[in-house]
Amino acid sequence: MQKTLLFKALIVGALIFLIGLPLMMIQSTISERMAYHAQAVNSIAADSVREQTVIGPLLVIPYTDEYDEEQLLEAEPRKTRIVKRVVSKRRLVFPNDLQVKGTVDTDQRYRGIHKVLVYSSQQTLSGDFVLPALASFEREKPESRLTLGQPFVALTIEDVRGIRNIPKITWNGTAVEFAQGADLSAFKNGLHAPVDTGDLKQATTAKFSFDLGLDGIERLHFVPVAKNNQITLSSKWPHPQFGGRFLPTPKTRTVDANGFSATWNISALATSAQQQLTQLEQAGSRSGTAPGGNATLENLDYFSVGFIEPVDIYSQADRAIKYGLLFVALTFAAFFLFELLKQLPIHPVQYLLVGLALALFFLLLVSLSEHIRFVQAYLIASSACIVLIGFYLAYALRNWKRGMGFGIALTVLYGVLFGLLRSENNALVMGSILLFGVLSAIMIATRKVDWYQVGKPPGLHA
Repeated sequence: MQKTLLFKALIVGALIFLIGLPLMMIQSTISERMAYHAQAVNSIAADSVREQTVIGPLLVIPYTDEYDEEQLLEAEPRKTRIVKRVVSKRRLVFPNDLQVKGTVDTDQRYRGIHKVLVYSSQQTLSGDFVLPALASFEREKPESRLTLGQPFVALTIEDVRGIRNIPKITWNGTAVEFAQGADLSAFKNGLHAPVDTGDLKQATTAKFSFDLGLDGIERLHFVPVAKNNQITLSSKWPHPQFGGRFLPTPKTRTVDANGFSATWNISALATSAQQQLTQLEQAGSRSGTAPGGNATLENLDYFSVGFIEPVDIYSQADRAIKYGLLFVALTFAAFFLFELLKQLPIHPVQYLLVGLALALFFLLLVSLSEHIRFVQAYLIASSACIVLIGFYLAYALRNWKRGMGFGIALTVLYGVLFGLLRSENNALVMGSILLFGVLSAIMIATRKVDWYQVGKPPGLHA
């Protein structure tokens, strides 16, 4: 290979890495905008309401365990006395059957140009508890005496600011109004209501039901606490994101342009939520504080529904700019081959200007998408770059057809990139096919090139 050809190739390679600097700056800008959006979400949550987590209802039965203990006073001669001990305990009872039926409406909140989805849900919770017999309660000694306290139903809610009404629980036909606070050791936020369980001389069943209006932001979480859980949610929001450890039952899930409806059927055999809650409550009782804060999802089995925009403009732009250097490299490779095949020199400054225009596409994309739909922003930004580069190359290459040809090639390239962004699951295979196609085109176009003769003066050709 001739020295001039090698020197030009090195210059083109250096220019590609030089264009990488503005691409890195643009990527840093996108990351900053992503951080601003997260701050906007946190700001709205701080001013209104956060993501909601619903745990319960749970039945809590306080009781005292009183027993006699022999205390040694003197070893010789042996003297003892009887001391009465009283230990306060709680029995945590989980629902036998829990059914939740809810509808969720969505709305939008803004912080500057940043938009966040909030929701308003209306839920009906019903089911039953199997009340344990007093003989099954934990005792310090077999002969100890148990005295029942006031049982209550506890419902943990992550952010009580989202409770729209003061709900009343119907317990075996009697309506009781909830009071503030879950009154649990491990989970403080929520509601509780005193209920009548009787003397618990034998195991019985108590039925309950209540309505709950709950507002939140972006995501709604549930912890399946019952032996048998059936949760049904419906909404007009057409882009739900189901998360957590459990997905809706396939045959009950429908998602279309009119919204979604989904049902979760979860048994206690499939989750450790009851054991996890019991351990957290016991740890909170011993320490006197909630371990890790209120409703720590990291320590619990849960499922959730997300009400967020299907196209995150910042993640899409961040994914797009990862192909920035590939865009520049492919365009510069086309220029380089054009120089070789058409013997028309292209100045490094012209390479640089076209590379900067390609880099500015990504800045235009993220800035426009903050104000209009992502598809429209992509169309405007790509069209502007294609027209600019095509117009410039028509003069740089001294032929408008050549400029139009490069414009068509860029149109195809931008179309492929859009396909990569819209089809995340198929991005790898589409990118592989693109690179294979480009390499194939280069090999076919240069199949007859004598690389040893490229760059030599015409009179020196063999």
